Formats: sequence, structure tokens, C-alpha cells
Amino acid sequence: MNGATSLVKTLLASGVDTCFANPGTSEMHFVAALDTVPGMQCVLGLQENVVTGMADGYFRIARKPACTLLHCGPGFANGMANLHNARRARSGIVNIVGDQATFHRPLDAPLTSDTAGMAQTVSAWVRTSARAAELGSDAVEAVAAARAFAGQIATLILPADVSWGEGGEVGTPKEPPASPPIDPSAVEGAARMLRGRDDVLLLLAGEAVLGEAQRLAWRIAKATGAMLMADFVNARLERGRGRLPIERVPYARDEALAALGRFRQIVLVNARPPVTFFGYPGVSSLQYEPGTQFHVLSRPDQDAQEALRALAQALDVPDAEMPDAGQRPEPARGAPSPEGLAQTLAALMPEDAIVSEESATYGRHFYRFTHSAPAHDWLHLTGGAIGDGMPVATGAALAAGRQRRVISLQADGSGMYTVQSLWTQAREQLPVTTIIINNGKYNILIGEYRKVGAGATPGATAMSMLDLGNPSLDWVSLASGMGVEAARATTLEQCADLMRASFTRRGPFLIELMV
Repeated sequence: MNGATSLVKTLLASGVDTCFANPGTSEMHFVAALDTVPGMQCVLGLQENVVTGMADGYFRIARKPACTLLHCGPGFANGMANLHNARRARSGIVNIVGDQATFHRPLDAPLTSDTAGMAQTVSAWVRTSARAAELGSDAVEAVAAARAFAGQIATLILPADVSWGEGGEVGTPKEPPASPPIDPSAVEGAARMLRGRDDVLLLLAGEAVLGEAQRLAWRIAKATGAMLMADFVNARLERGRGRLPIERVPYARDEALAALGRFRQIVLVNARPPVTFFGYPGVSSLQYEPGTQFHVLSRPDQDAQEALRALAQALDVPDAEMPDAGQRPEPARGAPSPEGLAQTLAALMPEDAIVSEESATYGRHFYRFTHSAPAHDWLHLTGGAIGDGMPVATGAALAAGRQRRVISLQADGSGMYTVQSLWTQAREQLPVTTIIINNGKYNILIGEYRKVGAGATPGATAMSMLDLGNPSLDWVSLASGMGVEAARATTLEQCADLMRASFTRRGPFLIELMV
């Protein structure tokens, strides 16, 4: 068999059965192998940042890696923003990146680039295959790297002649490396900190905000009087009834200090000490008071559930029922507002929904109004590189086998970065309801303009780079052009009616909410 065929067969044998792709000439033998080897679900994205974002969303729900197929260095470059987000999310992804044939590369043809150098910036594992006979074993190593706890990015660069060359061999799958063990002294140190104090916070992130880890954290907090909070950024957080009604560390520094100021001791469970997204003139970048003591119970690459179980045993805490989040609200009425949209979402979302949230400034306080919603998963923008909301929603819908309603809460400006996601949603008939929050501007940047000291108010020239009018974006028409039915709402009642109707549909729907 040729190299490409051995690669596809090795990926399938290793449990990678979904490929998000935007191929080019160098990848045609891989594309042909996908035709002849059954079992790979292939999903086309019309731009590489959509492809990589879909792979990120897929991992967050499926908890196993997909592969991407990208065209040479420039194609990889187009997908790097969402690979940055995926790296921050600790999502497992196997990138297959085509490259010039080995004999052609020294000629410096137009598409020749330093693909490996670019890949190093977002990948934990990078390799360029040298021979068709080695491609299967290279793929085995790539998948094992991507499956490392809790997930990481592996990039396999595939020269065209290695792909078409004969002598390919299917690799034998291998187990991924185990997560580093929890340090017993870290457990005992955290237990000492929690005994007899009321100024301790357990700051949870990563795997610590999922499933059994939540329940263990609540038992510890209930028994010791410690408080619980989630990091501002989490790839996936299980929320709604039956889960912890937990708040996040706020984005703004003054709000974060108000939330964290009373805690002299903070136990980090897969979290890091919180800092601001950006540095500001004359302002500390730390979101906690000087003198705060931190204790690391588990690092992001360790098993938070194991760490919390060990801590619960060390403290001998009893079982405890999860707290009641209160009564489910009624849909809000009147003009759109962040609180009203969040309340309406909580009132109407179906059981076991998935929320992909990239609402920027509009959604920073959505949590407090959605604790009593039905059980759901909430997916965040993890790396700050905007344009991940709709691709992540698309990948999540595929990971859930088209069986769960995905609700994409999307700011208008960042939505334009990866609007092509709508086309894939239409082609694959995915159950995604996209709510575009249309305020006609990069509102987050207007606030940042003041905070960095650039001026009190943007002038006419500055504002022209922050305003999305002239012409205004017409999201109903944009969605229609991608094959997605859409409608506009100017009140929360209209939005609620459209949400209800969309949740009964088999395929995608877009709501343009004018705010």
C-alpha cells in the first residue's frame, strides 16, 4: 500500500475516526485513501480556522482526538488562531499537514514554508515523515501524543511523495502516557490549609469542573467551609440542575479583586493564579491581593478527580447532596439585555444542550442567570483568539452524534472571522441554533481603548476601526447565503419564539438579535 493508505488505516486503528479537512494538491493521495478505506467520517470546512476550531469543539465533547487535514504551511497558518485556542483548552488534535515532495522542496516553490517552525508554536509534538514505510509508526506516535492527559496537539507533516510512495505499513496502536501522579504531600498540605479556616478558596479549572470532580469539590467545601470558584476560562464546564452553581473569576481586575480579596489561602485544582488578560499602565496584572498564599493540589496536566478524591479522603468528608440551583425562570420580556437573554436561555434550553459561548462583553455575567437551567455543557473561548465560537459549536454537534441541541452565543464581530462554519452546519444538517448578538461594533475594544490609556473616547478615525457599520452586517442574508435559515429579533419575546421553534428543528437555524 502507499503511505497515505497506511496513514488512514493507522489513524482508524488508533481510534481516530473523524477528519476535519480543507485539502489541497499535496494532500490528494490522502483524500483518495479516504475514499478506499471505510470508516472515517470526513467533514469539509471552507477555511482552515474553521477546520481547526471544529476539531477543538469535537474533542471537548467526544473526549477523543479527531484529525485535521491542512494544505501546506499557509493552510496551517490559516488555522493557527484556533489551534492556539485548542492548546489552551488542552484539546487533543492530530494535524495532518501536507508539504512539498522531498525532491521538490529544495527548489523553493511558492508554497514552500517552514511548516515545522510554525507548528512548534501550538503543538506539543511535531514530526515530518521521511519515508512511506515509517508513516504508520509516525501516526501511532502522533495519536499517542494527542491522547496524553488531558489532551494536546500533535502535528504530522506529510510530504507529497511520502504520501504517494509505496511500502506503507499500518502502525500498531499504543497507549498514551499516563498523567503525572498526584503528590501525597500536596494533598496533605491542602488538607492542613483547609482545617479550621474560613478564608480558603478552592479554585477549579480543566477537569476539576467536570462530573465527579465537581461533586468531590462540593463535599470538601461543605465539610470545611471553603468556597468554590471556577477559573474565568474553561474549555468545558458542566452546568445546570444537578451540577454546581459555581461562578467564575471575573474578567475585570476590580471585579476579580472584589471576589477574591477575602481569601488569604487559595488551593489550585488544575488552575493557575489568576491574572488579567492584558497589562495596563500603572495597574498590577494580578487579580488577587498581595500576600495571598497559593497551594497547588494538582497541575493542569494531572488528574483533578484523583486529587480531589485523595483530599476528600484525607479530610474524611461525608457525602453531600449537590446544592439546589433554584426554580427555573420564565423567559424575559422587553428590550434585549445580557440578563434577559441569559434568563430566556435558562428558561427554554432543552435538556442536555451544549452552549458554545463567544459573546465577548455581552456574556461575562451569563452564569448567574443560568444556574437553574436544565443540565448542559458550556464551552468557552479559551485562548482569547476570537473566531472560535461557531467552529467549536459545529465540532461539538458532530461529536454528540447530532443528538444534542447546540446553542452558539456569538458576538457579531468575532463571528465574521469564521462565518463559513454556517455552511458546514447546513451541509451536515447539524442541530445548531446560533444567536448572533449584533451591536454593530467591536464593543470590547471600545472598553479596552479606555483601559490601556489610549484616551477617554475614541475619535472619528479610531472609531471607524471599531465600528461595524457602513455598511451594516446583515446576518440573516449571510446565513441564507450559507444555506442556513435565519430570522431577526428586536425583542426578547421574538427571540424566545425563534429559540423555541429552532429547538424542534433537525438542522441549523440562526437568530440575529439586535442589541
